[in-house]
Amino acid sequence: MTFYQELQVNQAGSKKIIRESASQREKLYHIAVYLTKIAITVAFCFIFVSLYSLGFGADNSIVGVVVLLYLLVFRSAHLCIRTGQSTLLLAGFFGIMAVGPHAANLAGPVGGLFINAAAIALLILFGCHEPRMFNQSTLVLGYLLLYGYDVSGHAYQMRLFGLAVGALLVCAVFYGNHRGNAYELCAGDILPAFDLRHPRSKWQLCQIICVPLVLFLAELSGMPRAMWAGIAAMSAILPAMDDMRYRVRWRIIGNIAGVCCFLALYFLLPSSIYAYIGVIGGIGVGFSAKYGWQAVFNTFGALAIATSAYGLKSAVGLRVAQNVFGVVFALLFCLILQRIFARWERSAS
Repeated sequence: MTFYQELQVNQAGSKKIIRESASQREKLYHIAVYLTKIAITVAFCFIFVSLYSLGFGADNSIVGVVVLLYLLVFRSAHLCIRTGQSTLLLAGFFGIMAVGPHAANLAGPVGGLFINAAAIALLILFGCHEPRMFNQSTLVLGYLLLYGYDVSGHAYQMRLFGLAVGALLVCAVFYGNHRGNAYELCAGDILPAFDLRHPRSKWQLCQIICVPLVLFLAELSGMPRAMWAGIAAMSAILPAMDDMRYRVRWRIIGNIAGVCCFLALYFLLPSSIYAYIGVIGGIGVGFSAKYGWQAVFNTFGALAIATSAYGLKSAVGLRVAQNVFGVVFALLFCLILQRIFARWERSAS
């Protein structure tokens, strides 16, 4: 494996290579490659989001985050549909993100519930036909981030331009990297393949109903940052119930641990460093192969932003409450839906 090829390996793969090194010298080499990859990724992310902020306004830095997320994921991930059609679908997903989050915010909690459900249904059905790809962690996450950081007026116009540029970048990179791949599945095969007797379709239905419902309930209760609860629910909903229980447990533990680490940094570091706590979290995520550690470091960036808006105490309380509510509600919802499906299947047989 060349130096460049090893840079393309994910965190878990890099750590496996390091563990299986035959000598100390080889181990140090692989560690150096891994650290180089993290440094390059963090630098690229920082520069990319900064350029988006300069070009489309500070309020639209989140658009840079979403476009960057798409680029990093879909340069290697696929929709499992013919490449040309997948490229058009990705462009359509950007259209959904341009309209859906803003329309849902304007419509209020009740109207937003239906708009979010329709938008997430399209993302899940056409973008997540293969659950093992975990495309929901990109598609639905991007939608929820834009929903949580909505803008209006001139800033929204700039957001549309930013998303249009992002769509062109992502589609170009995706098509260039995947045009040699052969997939028999067509976009027209997706809806006929939806069958509630299939585990994939059950999982898709849970995502489509539960995530918008979590947002709706969080907003009705008057809690700011409802997107946190939606992201937590989306992240926890998996086809296998054992895997879901694992994520629920470690999402809660990881967020509490992340809050404790954030508080330690907040009180130990000078105030001039506070703006970089989110960067520290990003680096930590880069080193994390396990879901629990990712939950710890993802908390840093979220709290770094929320603390400036709500104060330290309120931000910490919101973060824990929204995440616990999101994953616990998702688990209970999926358990109930699973029992309904089981009874339906028994009565149909």
